[in-house]
Amino acid sequence: MHILIIGNGVAGITAARYIRKRSSHAITVVSAESKHFFSRTALMYVYMGHMRFEDIKPYEDWFWEKNRIDLLQAYVEKINTDKKTVSLSTGNDLPYDRLIIATGSASNKFGWPGQDLRGVQGLYSLQDLENMETYSRDLKKAVIVGGGLIGIEMAEMFLSRGIEVCMLVREKYYWDNVLPEEEARMITNHIRDHHIDLRLETELKQILGNEEERVVAVETSKGETIECGFTGLTPGVHPNIKVVEGSPIECRRGILVNEYLESNIPGVYAIGDCAELRNPPPGRKAIEAVWYTGKLMGKTVARSICKEATPYRPGIWYNSAKFLDIEYQVYGSVAASGQSAENEESFYWEDAKKQRSMRLVFDRESRKLLGINVLGMRLRHNVADQFLREQWPVSKVLQHFNALYFDPEFYRNPIREMLKKFNAECNETVKALDFKAVKHLVFEN
Repeated sequence: MHILIIGNGVAGITAARYIRKRSSHAITVVSAESKHFFSRTALMYVYMGHMRFEDIKPYEDWFWEKNRIDLLQAYVEKINTDKKTVSLSTGNDLPYDRLIIATGSASNKFGWPGQDLRGVQGLYSLQDLENMETYSRDLKKAVIVGGGLIGIEMAEMFLSRGIEVCMLVREKYYWDNVLPEEEARMITNHIRDHHIDLRLETELKQILGNEEERVVAVETSKGETIECGFTGLTPGVHPNIKVVEGSPIECRRGILVNEYLESNIPGVYAIGDCAELRNPPPGRKAIEAVWYTGKLMGKTVARSICKEATPYRPGIWYNSAKFLDIEYQVYGSVAASGQSAENEESFYWEDAKKQRSMRLVFDRESRKLLGINVLGMRLRHNVADQFLREQWPVSKVLQHFNALYFDPEFYRNPIREMLKKFNAECNETVKALDFKAVKHLVFEN
């Protein structure tokens, strides 16, 4: 049997690796972006000089031949599901028995005048990084449009080279369409502390270019003109499903798949950012463009293709990121500002320096934990996951905070401050277990 995988990101490559572990099927991976798989989340560190491109390839170049995974660098221009073939940019047709579509995401554009000028782009692909490198030569100032994780990554990249950065964000605070207001306000202040010209409640009106069709300035919704030699468009991403155009494969925003990640066409699967679940599990979204879900989908589809039909079960929602110097983790359900459900209540603690915070979201009546948000500190993933799956009461979570918390040595443990605030606000008296007691507790590995 021949397995054809379109896309060599984490989802597609994980599928290839686990199919190989479970079978001797022929495997071909087609991608025009790069010959070898690389860690997309590490692209920024290549630009910043912390790593070389070869350092972000998880496997040596000989790995693929040794494991009998054929790599083909080309575009897929058409999928013919009746004939079970794909047409390539090389002019060849490639047959398949099973097809896995793992084409990832593409940067959003909203039809702004000038969005196709040279020096205007998002940040997703290897080609985006190469273009950033080209347009960074002698660059004095960049304007980044949109908040979120890609925007702040791009800002950090430019700052590392001493390039002035201005950010246009339409929300009241940075990323407050995802974060609760207190956390969004903390991140907003942190960004400004890094000398980034952050302009809130400001939208892009148009991008201005010169005779050479190169960006020279942007005009904002407030009538301001900001000169720049680069404009980063980072208002999110969308599923990259252009490859299925003209085929009978059903789509909405993404390629629609069932719980086994199979499309409406038998033998055709979609995984990763381009997949949209018809019936997402409780607490999960239909499209989740994050690294670990792509990896989990790759493992799941490999089982199903290798005759061990396995439904996709992502478990408790989790994500992590970094806002310049502040690390971020979220577990479970934590609503953005003004979007909490009626039955939800939350406890929020923030340190005096406004560099660390924790929010515990819980059911108002049962007091059972629903979600955890932390900024500037680290939690043990397996413990947070266990607390949520077992629906621990919020007071018990705080009592066992030392089992959850694992910041590096010499970091001050904030549990005493948290408990003082919790006991005052929630009319409960909770005492933390001492470290000797906590370290003997058994939590899942």
